[in-house]
Amino acid sequence: MASVRSQARSLLQGTGGLASTRVSILKARLRNDLTAAMKSRDELVKSTLRMTLTAVHNAEVAGTQARELDDDEVLQVIRRESKKRAESAEAFAAAGRQELATRERAEGEVLARYLPQQLGDDELAVLAREAVAALEAETGQTPGPRQMGQVMRLATAAAAGRADGRRVADAVKALLAAPQ
Repeated sequence: MASVRSQARSLLQGTGGLASTRVSILKARLRNDLTAAMKSRDELVKSTLRMTLTAVHNAEVAGTQARELDDDEVLQVIRRESKKRAESAEAFAAAGRQELATRERAEGEVLARYLPQQLGDDELAVLAREAVAALEAETGQTPGPRQMGQVMRLATAAAAGRADGRRVADAVKALLAAPQ
């Protein structure tokens, strides 16, 4: 009886009470880093990871059925949280609240540790050129600004979360607006 309880406890432990054996590696890494931050008394990392894990948990229990998120979904939550930090930092800086803007930027740097390496401008330009070439091969004509949505679909899929949508759109827009 005790072994069944311990097995059930080990299955439920770390899943926020969700009965699932599939545990996200990224979520486990967040939890381990939170424990390390608590032990080292790093308040910034601790509070940032707690907020992120809370956002992950909220995403898990959203909807009609509670479920465990996989790594890609946890990564989306982290991206969303990172974007919130960047937007908050801009708003605080615009309002003259530099101490709060600095804290938001620092939290964004903590979250950046969990995000994939972002594409550089050169890599993004190559990706945009490849998307334009793929659409040109598909349609048989050189795409212009009117086909930006189609090019963006291809470029965004190729970027796969390694670049902000705004940066991808700027690269595509610059390429489509340039004279061929």
